[in-house]
Amino acid sequence: MKAFLYHVLNNLIIDQYRKHKTISLDILLEKGFEPSVTESEHIFNILDGKAAILLIQHLPETYKKIIRMRYIQDLILQEISTLTGQSKNAVAVQIHRGLEKLKILYTHK
Repeated sequence: MKAFLYHVLNNLIIDQYRKHKTISLDILLEKGFEPSVTESEHIFNILDGKAAILLIQHLPETYKKIIRMRYIQDLILQEISTLTGQSKNAVAVQIHRGLEKLKILYTHK
C-alpha cells in the first residue's frame, strides 16, 4: 500500500509541474508588460509578405487560384469549396501542397 501511495503522489507532483499555465494578455498589461514591436521587424514582415505574394505567380494554376482565395481574399475552406465545386478536403490538400511549393520557391529566391 505504501508503494502505491508513493507512486500516485509522485505522479500528482509531476503532473502539477507539467501543467501549462496560461497567462492572459490583459493580466500582463495590468502588471505593466508592454509587448515591443520594433519598426524594423514590421518592415521586414511587410517585405516578406510582398515577396511571398509575388512568388504565388510562379505556382501552377491550380495552386495559384486556391492560395489566392485562401490567403489574399481570406476565404474559408467552405467558401472556396463552394466556388470551385470541390470538396473541402480536396481544397485543404491543394492549399497544403501549394504552400509546400511556395516554401520551396521562397527558399530558392
